[in-house]
Amino acid sequence: MAATKVGVVLSGCGFKDGTEIHESVLTLLALDRAGADVRCFAPNVDQAVVVNHLTGETVSERRNVLVESARIARGRIEDVRAARAKDLDAVVLPGGYGAVQNLSSFGAKGAACDVHPEVARLLKEMHAAKKPIGAICIAPAVVAKTLGAARPHMTIGHDEKTAKSLTVCGAVHEDCPVDRFVVDRDNRIVSTPAYMLGPTIRHVAEGIDRCVAEVLAMAGGRTPAAAGAR
Repeated sequence: MAATKVGVVLSGCGFKDGTEIHESVLTLLALDRAGADVRCFAPNVDQAVVVNHLTGETVSERRNVLVESARIARGRIEDVRAARAKDLDAVVLPGGYGAVQNLSSFGAKGAACDVHPEVARLLKEMHAAKKPIGAICIAPAVVAKTLGAARPHMTIGHDEKTAKSLTVCGAVHEDCPVDRFVVDRDNRIVSTPAYMLGPTIRHVAEGIDRCVAEVLAMAGGRTPAAAGAR
């Protein structure tokens, strides 16, 4: 059987201005352990902001999202404009503020945000092809804004303000603990709260492992591989 081909969309390197590193590494590890064929992608654009992760302060320098994401992907990464649903069986978006700053403007504009056009195109292609999408932490906001017309069921944990913004985008929010996931079988979307709830990497890993297993099971047309759906 051929390996499942999974695209992982990154948004920089570091949770305050890019991809949450723990979430991305845990996602890549879960995919690799399952034998998936992984391709990493990111937009070739400047970051919306750059943050000193030691002090938490915004700094006046420019960093490129694709270049920074290459740190996580060990250099094996492509511009997201090269990603096509016909070449992939599933797509997963880890979280981090980059999802709502660089993949979209949700962090600044909430439900009135825009999504990077190539990211939106890829998500729409995957949805139209009925191929599964995994969204971790705050990344469901990107999916909700892009696919809101389909009324996707998803979770960001139980943060009421963020959940309300997702519902304004068209999503149906479901509360979910960190070690579980929400699956929308009609729209083929799987989401888990991760560091929206935390508190530690161990807890986050449990939800991500289950989320990834469900995405892979869905991509392969198999019975769900892990318990934990809400």
